[in-house]
Amino acid sequence: MFKDRIMIKKLLVPLTACLFLFSTLYAQQENVLPDWALGGFVRPAKVNPVISPREDTWFSCPMQKQTVAWESNDTFNPAAAVKKKKIVVLYRAEDKSGVGIGKRTSRIGYAESRNGRSFKRLPTPVLYPGEDSQRENEYPGGCEDPRVAVTEDGLYVMLYTQWNRKNARLGVATSRDLVHWEKHGPAFEDAYNGRFLNTWSKSASIVTKVVDGKLVISKVNGRYFMYWGENAVYGATSDDLVNWAPVLNEKDSLKAFIRPRRGYFDSDLTECGPPAVMTDKGIVLLYNGKNKRGAGGDQRYNGNAYCAGQVLFDLQDPTKAIARLDVPFLRPVEPFEKSGQYVDGTVFIEGLVYFKKKWYLYYGCADSRVAVAVYNPRKDAPGDDIPQNK
Repeated sequence: MFKDRIMIKKLLVPLTACLFLFSTLYAQQENVLPDWALGGFVRPAKVNPVISPREDTWFSCPMQKQTVAWESNDTFNPAAAVKKKKIVVLYRAEDKSGVGIGKRTSRIGYAESRNGRSFKRLPTPVLYPGEDSQRENEYPGGCEDPRVAVTEDGLYVMLYTQWNRKNARLGVATSRDLVHWEKHGPAFEDAYNGRFLNTWSKSASIVTKVVDGKLVISKVNGRYFMYWGENAVYGATSDDLVNWAPVLNEKDSLKAFIRPRRGYFDSDLTECGPPAVMTDKGIVLLYNGKNKRGAGGDQRYNGNAYCAGQVLFDLQDPTKAIARLDVPFLRPVEPFEKSGQYVDGTVFIEGLVYFKKKWYLYYGCADSRVAVAVYNPRKDAPGDDIPQNK
């Protein structure tokens, strides 16, 4: 009898191990990305978050007429660019002038790094609401959520949200050094006799391409092209990178290229991310998908969570989507991505650079921190694992 018990125990040990392995595999599934997608992106160990709020940096605000701790509440939603062998991250920073998302004043801060992981920050913001031509568009809400791309001759173009707490507008600014910026006003101010000036507009991704190891702005069919929008993905064209005309459909209204999908991670919003990338497969747009809470969303992910998706557009027709990820390649998994002022979880992608033959993706974490994930094209890696139904 005693020997029988030992034999049973010996049999139960491997059986228990197999059951544990099976339950682990069932709980999460490997996320193999198609060959047209960028990634997978891997979070470097013991690095994130790379930018967090600080209480010891002060700025003399021209609007509030006082000195404020301009990045003391939250630092998130970053743009990124390469300058003189360094990665520069331009991040949204909020002071403590209000309570709640969108109720404070946002300014754009500057941080640079030689390795893309550890950053040195300037003590004052580089773009902010002031006593200038854009005051009515940018105050008191501020300058939010920048995306930056660069031309082959070194002109940096920033598209950011001008937020006056009444209406959100895409604003344009340009710079040669990423520190000193010239504001040009709303991107759609002059198009179609100003018809879309007061249209709610956010989140613009200019089409770029890797040329001689650098990610630079590239034309599509002879014109500059950008994707924009949060409730759907729209487009706009330009001849000068400053004045943009939205793409219209046959009914002379905004043409939506993709929309949220019921039952998917992007069931509530499809908000454009960093600059789109032209490849031999097509134009890859990385975007932020918000999951609808309840029956309309993907039950494997938190309701209202922001996860990152990708869509492939046709090279000849940038309005035509030809492929799209059904599950996110990046989702909130780390504690700093699920704790902050947005507790449902957020990985909000906005900054993408090609640096030393790797892709560096910078994103906002729970609207409170900045993190980085890295994709090495020479090493295969999956996207974030796919959870099974809760």
